[in-house]
Amino acid sequence: MQRLKGKTAMVVGAGSIGPGWGNGKATAVTFAREGAQVFCVDRNGKAAQETVDIIASEGGTAAAFTADVSKASEVEAMVAACLETYGRIDVLDNNVGIAEMGSVVEVTEAEWDRVFAVNLKSAFLAMKHVIPVMVRQGGGSIINISSIASIRHLGISYVSYGTSKAAMNQMTKTTAVEFASKHVRVNAILPGLMKTPMVEHSAGLASSYAGGDVEAMWRARDAQVPMGHMGDAWDVANAALFLASDESKYVTGLELIVDGGITVKAGS
Repeated sequence: MQRLKGKTAMVVGAGSIGPGWGNGKATAVTFAREGAQVFCVDRNGKAAQETVDIIASEGGTAAAFTADVSKASEVEAMVAACLETYGRIDVLDNNVGIAEMGSVVEVTEAEWDRVFAVNLKSAFLAMKHVIPVMVRQGGGSIINISSIASIRHLGISYVSYGTSKAAMNQMTKTTAVEFASKHVRVNAILPGLMKTPMVEHSAGLASSYAGGDVEAMWRARDAQVPMGHMGDAWDVANAALFLASDESKYVTGLELIVDGGITVKAGS
């Protein structure tokens, strides 16, 4: 449908941690299928290039860039490279995230700091350097990938993850208000229990659910959801597509929950 025709989209975390489709990878490919030129950023350059190769094989336009977006200098370089390549940034999708297991008693200070650097500081830095570009252009759309762990305890002990994502929600809403008059929209997507490579490769999550048995973890997570199954990366990508497109031109400061009903069921 070419809903993003003429737009340049920067997807941060566009690679996948393992085989299959992570949220960022699916989002980058979806944006390209809808006509955007996509600047694919990942800490793993090979993973970013794999996404670019998929887009190119489908006739789309994309470029890869390697950056650790928890570091200001690398974020500045990322934005400069995108502008050099495509001349503008219409959409920013912040999609990096890690989860460390543990309660406030168990998690180490180093783990806490690392989770906040990757999950929260990265989005802060990306917005800090992209928003001025969008303001000069006359507007843009920013999409921060949060989690329902930011608004609910899901029975899994990873306080640093949920807390960092809760802070992301507030940063999203505050920034949405502050830049609304400049036509920069800022929204968050809160995915629920998703079947993605990040979850599969998190030894801590599998251990928390099912003693390390990944297949048992999938079954347990399916059973938590009122719809009876987890979501996948395409569910997040399609939500991001709506927020990136002009169809959502009057939507800002939203926490868009994509979770199969888990946060509204009794006892959740």
